[in-house]
Amino acid sequence: MPTTQATAAATGTGLRSRPRAVLPALCATQITSWGIVYYAFPVLNPAITAATGWPAGATTAAFSAALLVSALAGIHVGRILDRRGPRTVMTTGSILGVLSLLLVAAAPNLLVFTAGWLLAGLAMASTFYPPAFAALTRWWAPDHVRALTIVTLAGGLASTVFAPLTAALESHMSWRATYTVLAGILALLTIPAHALALKAPWPPAADGPAHPAQGTKDVVRSRPFWMLAATLTLSAFAMYAVVIALVPLLLERGYSTAQAAWALGLGGVGQTLGRTMYATLARHTGATLRTSILVALGGLTTVALAAISGPYILLVILSVLAGTVRGNLTLLQATAVTDRWGTSHYGRLSGLLGAPSHTAAALAPFAGAALAGPLGGYPQLLVLLAALSGLAATTALATSTPRNAPSSPMGTGRVSDG
Repeated sequence: MPTTQATAAATGTGLRSRPRAVLPALCATQITSWGIVYYAFPVLNPAITAATGWPAGATTAAFSAALLVSALAGIHVGRILDRRGPRTVMTTGSILGVLSLLLVAAAPNLLVFTAGWLLAGLAMASTFYPPAFAALTRWWAPDHVRALTIVTLAGGLASTVFAPLTAALESHMSWRATYTVLAGILALLTIPAHALALKAPWPPAADGPAHPAQGTKDVVRSRPFWMLAATLTLSAFAMYAVVIALVPLLLERGYSTAQAAWALGLGGVGQTLGRTMYATLARHTGATLRTSILVALGGLTTVALAAISGPYILLVILSVLAGTVRGNLTLLQATAVTDRWGTSHYGRLSGLLGAPSHTAAALAPFAGAALAGPLGGYPQLLVLLAALSGLAATTALATSTPRNAPSSPMGTGRVSDG
């Protein structure tokens, strides 16, 4: 549209600043990074504990520590992204990811195993969705919702590709050898992609925050920001605890590791499916209502997984439905800042907004494993997580700002308009 083109030209974010290699490169690296650094762990953890004798709570705590490091490091990474762009950050993160997995694979004891995961946390902060979203938001503004959707569509396949692949590798070799092979794949696919595809000049941020006179500190101190942070934090805890709990839940119900891995992996298909629906949902709902609906649906799928023990095909369908909601929630968080406060300082605001939710996601695997026993099992754990989602859906109703009111115009091509 002429108006969109004029805006892009005025803000320095026109088509010339959109390097063609960025989008396919980030699609490939998000699948690979998430699939290997994140989704391989819940598949391999039973084999790790069986082979080493380390308590499952301790290995899960090491993984949670990685997510906690990622949450805290993400704030600083966001500042660097705003100033310098994604190339150095994401390339360095890929190298750290490879080194961390090699350290995990070679770990002779829990201390070294945990150190490897702490290093992996830095890699997560530098290579997962937040830096990719910052890159696309800057290069593709004001029409970046399409680019965000494409990358998350691809990223949703991470578990679909790598959970079954990890299970297949583990069935033929040790967990240490499996992680070594996965580290090699990570190095081959992500280091050159980030180093070569992200070389374009870093354009200035597009103009147009909701309140031009409102600085970053004012936004962070505002009630909508805090309520949004609370909503995303509760939702993230519930969502990530369910992801990590799915494999032991199915094992507890008598299914094999391969069946559990496929159920987890096919949930990634649901994520991809969900992300194809997000733009349509955004056109017909304001950001506040959309947030509440999606978080509530996440709670409903969690209750269903807790209540239904079979047959297997029905559990797979529920995993796909839960993945569909997760896919929408990923895009919801990716656009939460631009929906309410525009694209200026996106990296910093996203880092600050994401820190508590990423911390909750970090604690979720350990907390879930720790609570399952006292609660009586994983079904009871999922009931508790569904209740947290219900609370989050309620706090979401207090996240409205003038920018995302339902009466705001739709269809202009801006992320805030869907």
